[in-house]
Amino acid sequence: MSNTPESVKELLSSGDLGDRLRGVNQLLEIEPAAAFELVQVAINDSNARVRYTAVSKLDTLGDQDLQAALTMLRDRLLNDSEPDVQAAAADSLGALKLTEAFEDLQNLYHSTSEWLIQFSIIAALGELGDPRAFDLLTEALNSDIELVKTAAIGSFGELGDARAVPLLVPYATNPDWQIRYRVVQALGRLGGTDARLTLETLANDSVEQVAQEAKASLNAQ
Repeated sequence: MSNTPESVKELLSSGDLGDRLRGVNQLLEIEPAAAFELVQVAINDSNARVRYTAVSKLDTLGDQDLQAALTMLRDRLLNDSEPDVQAAAADSLGALKLTEAFEDLQNLYHSTSEWLIQFSIIAALGELGDPRAFDLLTEALNSDIELVKTAAIGSFGELGDARAVPLLVPYATNPDWQIRYRVVQALGRLGGTDARLTLETLANDSVEQVAQEAKASLNAQ
């Protein structure tokens, strides 16, 4: 039996957590406009797992009404009691390119001690594509948290601001090959002479994945 807005609504209204989780996971199987209406119920559920899943679905459903999506995601970003829900809100804000939330993301990055939230904010800034993110990404590049630093490298590549090249070049010799790999990807997107020279060096990296990605980036230029 195919899912309908009525059947999903019934699940989301259930007192059983399993039913509500099934309901929120079925949102993408029904008509988007109806799903967008129903996700607004799930996003305020008493259970964090339901809220997390609902917030995550908004990266797809949010384009039904971007202003309403912005209001909901901003609320979960700033007010939810669970860090993973806040992190998911940052992810969806980035995916929907809701640049109106940039200052909220920036302020939360500075005020939270949760690494997961910081990581998600920095990762989202690349997708967000707001030029104001450059300074915050520069700050994150010096984070003590390796995953945040790695996310900043990736987001610099997505942001496309060539000023990032001299900031990223020193990381081409980082002992962590995964950081070098992300540097290759970012420099490949940013381009320019200095980026190319660094990619030529990384094309001889001792780790095959890094070398192959550098060669592919050079061939694409």
